[in-house]
Amino acid sequence: MTREWSIQQLAKIAGTTSRTLRHYDQEGLLPPSRTGRNGYRYYDEVSLVRLQRILLLRELGLGLPQIADVLGRATSAQHALTVHVGWLRQEQERLARQIASVESTIRALNKGEGLMADRMFDGFDHTQHREEVEERWGADAYAAGDRWYRGMDDGERADWRARSERLGADWTEAASRGIAPDGPEAQALAERHVAWLRGIPGTPAAQEGGDLAGYLRGLGDMYVADARFASNYGGEAGAVFVRDALRHYADTAL
Repeated sequence: MTREWSIQQLAKIAGTTSRTLRHYDQEGLLPPSRTGRNGYRYYDEVSLVRLQRILLLRELGLGLPQIADVLGRATSAQHALTVHVGWLRQEQERLARQIASVESTIRALNKGEGLMADRMFDGFDHTQHREEVEERWGADAYAAGDRWYRGMDDGERADWRARSERLGADWTEAASRGIAPDGPEAQALAERHVAWLRGIPGTPAAQEGGDLAGYLRGLGDMYVADARFASNYGGEAGAVFVRDALRHYADTAL
C-alpha cells in the first residue's frame, strides 16, 4: 500500500505551512499525488523527495523560477540529491569555521586576551579555497574571482548557482547513461563547461592567451581526486566521465 500524507501532515513534518505547499502547487513545483473527492491534497513518497529538493534549493538561495528549471532537468532524484549534498557539505564546512572563529573570540574576551584579528572572520565568506586557487593559478586569478563574486547581488549569485547545478546535473545524468566521453553529447557538455568557466574572471578560461587545454586537463584531474568536486557529478565515476570528456575536448577542440 502506497504511503501518503495530507497537506496538513506534510506541512507539519516539513516545518512549513499548508499555504506554502499550495503555493508550490500553483507554481507547478509540487502538485499533489492525488486529490480526494473532498478537494483535500495528498502527497506520496515521491512528493516528499521532491519537497526535500525544493527546500534544499531554497536554502541555497534559488528563487522559485530557478527551482522549477532545476527540477525540470532530466536527472534522477538520487543523482540530484547527491549534487545537493555536495553544496550542503561545503556550507557545513563554512559554518563550522564560523562557529570556531566566534568561539575563539568568546574565549579571548572571557580571558581578557587580545583578539586574533586574522582568525575572527574565518568562514564569513567564500575564500576557503583561496590557498588552493592561488597555488594552482596564482594570486591574480584568486583576486579577480573574489572581486567578481563579491560584486554579485543575491539574485546574480542564485542565477550562477542554478546554472552550475544544471550543468552538474546534466553531467551526472549523462554519466549515468554510460555514453562515450568522446561522443557528440559529452563533447557538447564539455563545450558548455568551457563556456561556464569563461564566465568566471581570473580563470585561465577567461584569459586571452591562457593555457586553456592544460587548465581543462588539470581541472578534470582535480574533479576526480577531490571528493568535494566529485560530489557535483554524482561521485567518482561521474567525475572520471567529466575528466575524460574534458581531456578529449582539450585534445581535439582547442
